[in-house]
Amino acid sequence: MTSLEMWLTIIVMGLITFLTRLSFIMAWGRIEMPEWVRRALRYVPPAVLSAIILPELLRPGGEPINISWQNERLLAGIVAAIVAWRTRNALLTIVIGLAVFWGLKVIV
Repeated sequence: MTSLEMWLTIIVMGLITFLTRLSFIMAWGRIEMPEWVRRALRYVPPAVLSAIILPELLRPGGEPINISWQNERLLAGIVAAIVAWRTRNALLTIVIGLAVFWGLKVIV
């Protein structure tokens, strides 16, 4: 692939991505979504976040599944999930989750 082909590919794919996202933004006010679609869309962010985070908690660094007390990431993730559930404060969840993770790294 030449340099020109690479840049054209990047520009075209960026434009396609932009137009796809723009189409939903432009249609949001004009098209009335059914209630079941609106309810379903509320679950997309947590589902995507779970799909990104859970593998790294269970398989740190791509290793085999590690569900043990030696898995600092899993323990810190559990504590962070409890903090998020009880407080609903994202900043506090991040701070406590990182503090637990770093603390466990020092201890273990």
